[in-house]
Amino acid sequence: MAVSRKTAPSRITRRATTSREFADHWELADLVSDPVKQFDRYLKDLSAKVTRFESARTELAATIPEQTFLNLLTLSEQIARESGRLSAYAYLWFSEDTKHLQARSFKTKVEEQLTALQNHLLFFDLWWQSVDDKNAERLMANSGDFRYHLETIRRFKPHTLSEPEEKIINIKNITGQSAVHQLYDVVTNGFTFTLRVGGKKKTLNREALSAYLRSPKALVREAAYREMYRVYEAQQDLLGEIYKALVNDWKAENLQLRHYKTPLASRNLSNDIPDAAVEALLAVCMKNAPIFQRYFGLKAKLCKIPTMNRYHIYAPHRAEQKTYRYADAVRMVLDAYYGFSPRLAELAQRVFADRHIDARTKPGKMGGAYCYSVTPNLTPYVMLNFTGEARDIATMAHELGHAVHAMMAEQHTVFTFHSTLPLAETASVFGERILSDALMASESSRAVKQSLLVNQLDDIYATVMRQAYFVAFERTAHDMVAQGATTTDLAATYMTLLRQQFGKSLRVPREFQWEWLTIPHLYASPFYCYAYSFGNLLVLALYRMYQEQGSAFVPKYLDLLAAGGSKAPQAILAEVGVDMNSQAFWQSGFDAIKGMVDQLEQTMK
Repeated sequence: MAVSRKTAPSRITRRATTSREFADHWELADLVSDPVKQFDRYLKDLSAKVTRFESARTELAATIPEQTFLNLLTLSEQIARESGRLSAYAYLWFSEDTKHLQARSFKTKVEEQLTALQNHLLFFDLWWQSVDDKNAERLMANSGDFRYHLETIRRFKPHTLSEPEEKIINIKNITGQSAVHQLYDVVTNGFTFTLRVGGKKKTLNREALSAYLRSPKALVREAAYREMYRVYEAQQDLLGEIYKALVNDWKAENLQLRHYKTPLASRNLSNDIPDAAVEALLAVCMKNAPIFQRYFGLKAKLCKIPTMNRYHIYAPHRAEQKTYRYADAVRMVLDAYYGFSPRLAELAQRVFADRHIDARTKPGKMGGAYCYSVTPNLTPYVMLNFTGEARDIATMAHELGHAVHAMMAEQHTVFTFHSTLPLAETASVFGERILSDALMASESSRAVKQSLLVNQLDDIYATVMRQAYFVAFERTAHDMVAQGATTTDLAATYMTLLRQQFGKSLRVPREFQWEWLTIPHLYASPFYCYAYSFGNLLVLALYRMYQEQGSAFVPKYLDLLAAGGSKAPQAILAEVGVDMNSQAFWQSGFDAIKGMVDQLEQTMK
């Protein structure tokens, strides 16, 4: 069943015509009022709550009354909510302009003070891990929506250190891991690139340069890639040392101190995903690389590329050489959401109505896009770098998917409304599929349909296969760094994996060995990227269910979103018939991709 844009009533379009609902710059006052001047007052209020919580330390025993225990949980949630708002303000302000000295200073100040307060709360988690199973079950049975949060704390028991050691790690991370990662952000967000376009030399930031990676002109695409890697390669010593420092920090904490078996195991436990499920996912991804190798061969013919190489994998189809106004992009996304579920469209529209979106690209602004869901009942904040490309509309649909996921789960506690990382991509990627399907259904032109399929397959490649190979690189790189590898050693390994990924379908120019230096997730969140592969393949399977079941599927999907992070991912997915440990399940996602490649090939006959 295809979703038609015609099913979306005009009221969404009419309601989204005010300048307020087309907001492209966020207002942060909903988080905290005048936090820079009032910071001491906010800190005093938070400190008072932390002191109240800490004073209950003497009451902690396995036999603690259930109501006393629940009161403590409620107080800890209040502290988390207020801390979260301050932390979000600092991060969002910094995101607007990473070169803004006051914003950077305030972010550091907030992190330091909140970490100091957090250290006063560590005792509770450590005590809770020590409670015997019988009493733990008694207390969890009456904890309501806090239950999964409590189960999560106990899940980390084998890898938790003593209270003094945990405090030292928290303090160390501010001037260590966090500071080193912020250095990467500051350095790379300050890069400028020079590109000659139409006979004129342009000075660009990375977001603006990235638009030319998808230029209709092959020489422009090649020049843009060469320029990007020229700048990053020039800083390989600095960026390579930053990466190795972060990898060594990960190893020291997670393997040497917390005794995880592998660097990846730490991420899996935090995601509450079994190691076996991740191994099944990655194995199936590696096995299916030929699907995309075949796709790039077809794309070369379709886009009339004589010699396919890595410069051209995102070459646009000839029917997609247009830019879009921001207001039109908003309408397209909201209409597509409405065609699937009016409820989701209303929630997405709230992001604009509340002015919780920052859309325009500008110098110094953090690159990429994200959704920041701060607390339940507070409309999430969305950051974009909108340049008018078709891809930017898909990004908008993606980030709004994150936002509606959080809003659907706003009945849960601050600890349980966020889904775990792999499921966090479900609503975002599903939002992209809704948009793509709506656009496909509204078109009769073969060229436009080809263009839409190319867009979808490009995005699926980027968010499934590419991400899986990032993780394959990380698994090797973490071992190599432990053995004293140099930056050039890492680059050579990255290049080997690229050539394995693409096979004989295309040539990989030498400068792509530096691509890993440009991937922020490798620095900020080791092994994060398999969540994209997980989420995208999961959505392909869920969307197939939707196509088969039609409107009957929608309530099941909304229930999945409403669960947030209140249950284990396996339990949430089991309710819609998904077994994440099964290679056959992950293969069904690739079968759907193969079907799209087949469909594209049919349009070329």
